[in-house]
Amino acid sequence: MKHLIFVLLLIPIYTKANTITSGWRMQPIPVQTRWAKQVDPGNVLPEYPRPQMVRNNWQNLNGLWKYAVTDWDAPLPAVFDGEILVPFPIESALSGVKQAFYPMQRLWYKRSITKPDTKNGQRVLLHFGAVDWKATVYLNGKLIGSHLGGYQHFSFDITASLKDGENELVVSVFDPTNIGSNPHGKQTLRPRNILYTACSGIWQTVWMETVPSTYISTLYMTPDIDANCLELYVFTAGTSKDYTVEAVATTSNNTVSTITGAPGALLELPVENPHLWSPDDPFLYNLSVRLLYKGKVVDTVYSYFGMRKISVKNERLYLNNKYLFHLGVLDQGYWPEGLYTAPTDSAMIFDIQTIKDMGFNTIRKHVKVEPDRWYYYADKLGVLVWQDMITCASYSAFSAAEFESENEDNILQLHNFPSIVMWVLFNEGWGRYDQKRLTEYVKEVDPSRLVNGHSGANLDEDGPPLLKDMWISSDITDIHRYPGPGLAPTLPGKASVLGEWGGVRVITPGHQWNASKGWGYLDVPATEFASQYAYMIRKLCRYQKDGLSGSIYTQPYDVESEENGLMTYDRKVMKIPVAVLKKINASVVEVIQ
Repeated sequence: MKHLIFVLLLIPIYTKANTITSGWRMQPIPVQTRWAKQVDPGNVLPEYPRPQMVRNNWQNLNGLWKYAVTDWDAPLPAVFDGEILVPFPIESALSGVKQAFYPMQRLWYKRSITKPDTKNGQRVLLHFGAVDWKATVYLNGKLIGSHLGGYQHFSFDITASLKDGENELVVSVFDPTNIGSNPHGKQTLRPRNILYTACSGIWQTVWMETVPSTYISTLYMTPDIDANCLELYVFTAGTSKDYTVEAVATTSNNTVSTITGAPGALLELPVENPHLWSPDDPFLYNLSVRLLYKGKVVDTVYSYFGMRKISVKNERLYLNNKYLFHLGVLDQGYWPEGLYTAPTDSAMIFDIQTIKDMGFNTIRKHVKVEPDRWYYYADKLGVLVWQDMITCASYSAFSAAEFESENEDNILQLHNFPSIVMWVLFNEGWGRYDQKRLTEYVKEVDPSRLVNGHSGANLDEDGPPLLKDMWISSDITDIHRYPGPGLAPTLPGKASVLGEWGGVRVITPGHQWNASKGWGYLDVPATEFASQYAYMIRKLCRYQKDGLSGSIYTQPYDVESEENGLMTYDRKVMKIPVAVLKKINASVVEVIQ
């Protein structure tokens, strides 16, 4: 029973949400998904937020908090404006507020939390999935700490500041969106064309957990299918003297292997004749990790891993030492009612599963980092992920420093998810600088994945004039072609991909965000879309035979005024029937000997 990790991941073991529901309602929007009505303020996103390191003793802090918007330099207000539903951005309909938030303002959150029962020196950790962009946290009037970055997890040990009974938790947020030096992706204060509504404040789960005085803080896992092992590091917080760690890999109720070692040391967990992970067979091993003090178990976490390898061979993309064409879509990660935050886990699962059902095997996550549970479902359902870095905001020194710092945090944060096979550093010249140095640095931080140093280099007006320098030090050559398709150049040692193409608009009345501003790269009547798409795929097949190893179609669903999705923004209308898409796409994903 203790190794039934997927049960633990899908069913919260202990949650206690803020159940005040007075006054909250979802604000009106032009379209919404079917999952919006399933959002319950007393039970918001209740699933355990960290599937790669599950513990039993935790408390969900999602729900209704008090909120206020003040001038950016104002102190904590005495009176708050109302209630906001965490973790939905203040600009979203599901927050219950749905108001713009500006760089000269500060957003305040407040709620009461109850001190958990602790004994034998246990610690209480306060976790934030993500807050955009600068978060400052106070407990009972005392500054706990602050964090810069809109996409990274962060935590504080709040044990010393907790008192018995009720405690006042306050979070203040400053977010310049596209005006500042912060990486912000497609967010803007003036949504239009390929830029979308801003997402400020808390937008991922807030939660507490109780841990021992010395506890497992991080797992770092890298599969090596050629050596038949999982490279595992188990890091701890607190003293490490007289502590050991034990890791056990299982399949169902069968033990695969066990290894014991010191905290922080490299552990090579044997996985003989590994069952390899792939989109066709997304097999995952269960993993339990125990921390022992003088032989006695003091902490246990549950996890999982997949055995897979990504590489370039003969200028082709190889998965598990076999050629596989990456047929993908460009996923912006936006929802009509929640913006950056999916209304439910079921909604996230729907997107990934539907993309697979359409016959795609790859998702390019475009200038956004998702909550951990999204990547867990990508792992479990079986889809390859190209993960973009969040665009550098400007060419200032501070922007560059923040970009590089957040890149490293993102790579380390996402390292354990086997579905991620490629890091995409720059896109179409946006914020591009020091490409060679940064591409090589990403490779150094994570040599287990491919690095796409510049997607759409052909659209970089200030890029290098020589072909060999456009993708310098990259594993990939990558162009964008709208509507396309097109063929990227072939360079020695690099696989060529079409990083973006498509963008065909099909107007779908009754399912548009803003009909007067809707657009696409090519307008096609609904009755002709399937034949147009099939024609484009036939061209793509010819490019595949000429050396193309992957393509990313724009896009799986409409986003705000960008109406070039294979389905509508509300996910209610498939513009080409799923079965038809799958049949058309099947001609592309084939093995070339």
